[in-house]
Amino acid sequence: MTGTPARRPTGRDVAQLAGVSQATVSLVFSGGEAGHRVSAGTRERVLEAARGLGYRPQAAGRQLRLGRSGMAMLAVPNLQGPFFGRVLEGVHEEAARHGLDVVVSSGWSAATLAEAATSSRFDGLLICSPDDSQLGALPSGTPAVFLDADPAAAGGAPTVELDLAGGMAAAVAHLGALGHRRLGRLRSTHSAHTFRVRQAAFERAAAGFEVLEYGVSLNRGETAARAAAAELLGRPDRPHAVVCDDDVVASGLYQAAADLGLRIPEDVSVVGIDNIAVAALLTPPLTTVDLPGEQLGRVGIAALAELLAGRPAASVAPLETSLIVRSSTQRSTS
Repeated sequence: MTGTPARRPTGRDVAQLAGVSQATVSLVFSGGEAGHRVSAGTRERVLEAARGLGYRPQAAGRQLRLGRSGMAMLAVPNLQGPFFGRVLEGVHEEAARHGLDVVVSSGWSAATLAEAATSSRFDGLLICSPDDSQLGALPSGTPAVFLDADPAAAGGAPTVELDLAGGMAAAVAHLGALGHRRLGRLRSTHSAHTFRVRQAAFERAAAGFEVLEYGVSLNRGETAARAAAAELLGRPDRPHAVVCDDDVVASGLYQAAADLGLRIPEDVSVVGIDNIAVAALLTPPLTTVDLPGEQLGRVGIAALAELLAGRPAASVAPLETSLIVRSSTQRSTS
């Protein structure tokens, strides 16, 4: 015995729940300038009603009406990277407010982006943390916003950056305040702007410290981090504090320390970068620099929506980072 399929909610249902006319609902979901002829309070009431009902405007009709698909592409280097999950969460949250759907592409190339820009499938592109091999000239007029990327390589497109330099400076200052003077460094060898910024900031902040540095290939994840950390911590002059380029690398260092019978933080203090979920679950919980991935995604898709509406995206100051102090660091006893 089968039940009657649930009826798909309509614009009329949204209008009734929000206490507005169907014309107002159409304006909210029309995109472009039309969607902004409604007050912010009314717009939010309509969007809240739509979310409650599970209403989505029909994409086919919208595309015919606006010449747009209502789809944006978020390009990330590696979908398995936990930080990009935080970015995606913010993108989806904000995209719904602008009537956009988002498709994620991972492991893309410059040719992939160029093809996506010239097809009718996507209205615009959101390009996050690209490495050097993924950058190339986009077709003229492509609505695109770059996240955590080099403004000089964005071809004039809006760029939303993170205050990586401030975060790295806070990490090094924290270890210095604890009395550490010989620092270990597990540095990503990935050819990307985000890691060059981290390295340059570390070198500035660590001037005057003794530094022992090892490179890590992020393509090999924890395996490479564990091997590099084993070399660093196995030295007779091993450091008593290590700064890692991200939290995945830090987790590899935790494994290497355990293999060598070293305790964190009694024998070695550890600081990571990203503040992904695993950071708080490690034993002991990891001191790390929080990179606000969700905010990065929200600000980026909002800027893209402005471009799609025919307005220039406002410039945005680098998003603030913060040091989250947990139990993986302590005062030096050496």
